[in-house]
Amino acid sequence: MPNPLRQLAPVRIVIADDHPIFRDGLRRLLETDERLHIVGEAGVGSAAVALVCELEPHILLLGPAVATGPASETLRQLAEAGLAVRTILLVRAIETAAVTDALQFGACGIISKDSAAEVLFESIESVMAGHYWVGHERASNIVASVRRFAAARRQAQMFGLTRREQEIVRAVIDGDTNKEMARRLSISENTVKRHLMHIFNKVGASSRIELALFAAHHRLLDNV
Repeated sequence: MPNPLRQLAPVRIVIADDHPIFRDGLRRLLETDERLHIVGEAGVGSAAVALVCELEPHILLLGPAVATGPASETLRQLAEAGLAVRTILLVRAIETAAVTDALQFGACGIISKDSAAEVLFESIESVMAGHYWVGHERASNIVASVRRFAAARRQAQMFGLTRREQEIVRAVIDGDTNKEMARRLSISENTVKRHLMHIFNKVGASSRIELALFAAHHRLLDNV
């Protein structure tokens, strides 16, 4: 049994996933901690948004939609409704593109569905404390990086990115590996690595996730 969140005040949670059996199992797991109150369940999409509007939970645990895959549309609807819920996205796999999209649309956490129970409990505690969570750890450093970028211009030219470097950024956002980038752009993997190093230096990023967030936040590739 996972350790209870002893320092956490009562937390109201809505579970949204298109698989009723998964929702039931998740509810039973969370109910092992008396401070976590499951106030509602729904599928992904408008039903989840309506339930959050009605119940005003602290946390929304949001799974991927069966029909459309990522839950970006649900996140977008929540953002447009101005709801203050903290959303933790439950994904099939942690990928750069998924992290970027989720944080851009207002998610506070992203964890894999096959994570250990302890990770889920820790992510809830961290998000309730005002932090971000990605994978198996807090991601406050990523959020700090985004804030550092807030004053920057959105145009790629402002940062001196060449056309090829913009193509590399696009591939990073798409979640390509170095090998996939090399094949996609008909260049060597060593050349890909050199381009990435130059890009990191130009925009001040230190990881692929930071670079993808930076590009999305400043709409660098809108015209590419």
